[in-house]
Amino acid sequence: MSKTVFVGMSGGVDSSVSALLLRQQGYKVVGVYMKNWSQDLPGMKCPWAEDLADAKRVAVKLGIDFEVWDFEKEYRKKVVDYMLAEFKAGNTPNPDIMCNQEIKFKLFYEKAMKAGADFIATGHYARIIEGKLAKAVDEKKDQTYFLYRISDEALSHTIFPIGGMLKKDVKKLAEENGLHNAYKKESMGVCFVGEVSMKDFLKEYIEIKPGEIREIETEKVVGHHEGAVFYTIGQRHGLYISGNVGEVNTGLPYYVVKKDLKNNIVYVSRNLNNDNVWVDELKLKDVVVRTEYVASRAASGRPVGTGDRRSFSRCRAPKVPRSKYSVRLRHLGELIPATLQNDTLHFERRIKKPAAGQSAVFYDGEICLGGGIIL
Repeated sequence: MSKTVFVGMSGGVDSSVSALLLRQQGYKVVGVYMKNWSQDLPGMKCPWAEDLADAKRVAVKLGIDFEVWDFEKEYRKKVVDYMLAEFKAGNTPNPDIMCNQEIKFKLFYEKAMKAGADFIATGHYARIIEGKLAKAVDEKKDQTYFLYRISDEALSHTIFPIGGMLKKDVKKLAEENGLHNAYKKESMGVCFVGEVSMKDFLKEYIEIKPGEIREIETEKVVGHHEGAVFYTIGQRHGLYISGNVGEVNTGLPYYVVKKDLKNNIVYVSRNLNNDNVWVDELKLKDVVVRTEYVASRAASGRPVGTGDRRSFSRCRAPKVPRSKYSVRLRHLGELIPATLQNDTLHFERRIKKPAAGQSAVFYDGEICLGGGIIL
């Protein structure tokens, strides 16, 4: 009897080709559109209806069953409310990581298993090698940075059909098989809203509170802002200097190096050697590391269930099997050597300080072992 796979179909080419490949490989495929967000904002139309229509059209073309699962309530609580709380606290969270952890590889996974699925599948660019999460063949599209927090249990029942393909070949295959969305434009805005900037989205939920932009070395007021929470450490663009909105600094660029939320002050500097810009260690929270034990269980074909470590080993070195990693501090960013000890990453050289709330993700060669959230 054919194995059953529930495929998360977003209406884009990647998830569509994933469903196509699984169909060709003989699986019984059920397409699922996850309705996570449908709210329109002033001047910002949410594209969910168009995406749903595209996903449904592909399902009809492939001759597979298709369902719509409404996760809006859970998505608002687990992803959007979390994101807003983090921004209000002065951090810069990553909603894509939280969406994968709480929605796609938890709610979707659990509901699919209850509905009789043997596996779930998505259009992510990632691979599973001997039960371990691994980088995609297409290095320019690899999405393991966003997937590092999914549980081992979900991973042991997940298929990434396009992880071994190049993006150009995914598009070509879609075209050859008559999929109408072969060259559909990818959304570059907020992950769940569409073509809208994060700042514009946040303004709908966080009160605009004007304040001063100060040069950190002199305390001189060099401009004004709409609210310190809208800015992130390292930000260069979108700074209006000299006190006049719309008058953009044309000299050496200023960078955001510090935020004082209590007094609503954004501090900037032109000095890239400022002590607020460079660090040689990072404190982390919610560190998760995949263990060899759990990975080997998944590789053996035995689901990780009750009695095993169902998710990750939430650990502090030296309990980690290996504490020296290559670390990525942003999606597709440089891999930097570092050692993890007591939830602190120690780097061999000074690095530009990333924003609190972002993730540091650990790699051992092609394998993504886990990571943590930067404090």
